[in-house]
Amino acid sequence: MIAAAAIFMPPDLSPGVAGSPMDVELDSPLEVLRGDLPRGGYRIALFDFDGTLSLIRRNWPAIMIPMMVDELTRCGTGESREALSATVEEFVMRLNGKQTIYQMMQLADEVRRRGGTPAEPLEYKKRYHDLLWVQIEDRVAGLKSGRLDPEVFAVPGSHAFLQRLSDAGLTLYLASGTDLAYVRDEVSALGLDRYFGDRIFGALDDYKQFSKALVIGQIGEKLRELGATPQALVSFGDGYVEIEETKRAGGTAIGVASEEETRRGVNAWKRERLVRAGADVIIGDYRRIDELAALLGAS
Repeated sequence: MIAAAAIFMPPDLSPGVAGSPMDVELDSPLEVLRGDLPRGGYRIALFDFDGTLSLIRRNWPAIMIPMMVDELTRCGTGESREALSATVEEFVMRLNGKQTIYQMMQLADEVRRRGGTPAEPLEYKKRYHDLLWVQIEDRVAGLKSGRLDPEVFAVPGSHAFLQRLSDAGLTLYLASGTDLAYVRDEVSALGLDRYFGDRIFGALDDYKQFSKALVIGQIGEKLRELGATPQALVSFGDGYVEIEETKRAGGTAIGVASEEETRRGVNAWKRERLVRAGADVIIGDYRRIDELAALLGAS
């Protein structure tokens, strides 16, 4: 499972970093890793969804991993649940950020490797979604009815920060590895759809027709139409995929190492992964909206 929460305090906020060691708030650190970070000129901002803006699906690994362990146990290899859990956790978290189908394809490979006959990856994905829906159905219904506060099920500061970027003239895109129908429904439930319009992208049953790399490619074409360079793209995500693809395209990548349970501080496991992926900035949430907006020239 995801590592326990850890609060990261930047050891060095020297040139190029917003703030100083004395004024970094414990609950909402902001760490700049790139000294030559462009301070403005951004035209498009791309957001991941789960863990980056939405907390509706928090604890999803607690659903996916046991489901997969149950499936591998049926192969009868005699492996302990602990050993199987470690195997599953490794590939589930390694593939996090890509479309869910890739985790299910890996599960099929693991079943086959153990001499079993796997179900189709799409069938595994359906089983997972059915199990997850039991956990989140009441959350989605409560958000839609107004019984639950959208702020509680969003990464702190999400609504205000999206409004700030929109007011600053940036065009906002959203791309998620979760199925498109679910993404659209949950974006709407959180009241975030007004910021993205039709620029919401998600996984499809024909997985080759969608990827975050394809979306970033489309954004690159849009930037060229606007007479802008790839440096006019800034992305936000809690997975390595959007970070790596943004960097490959020439944009700025903000790693959102959100602590999904406590909604406070930075998740150390996410931070380490995002740093390795090449993130230019690490945040835990959007509470420090003025500093973050200033960092991007969107004040």
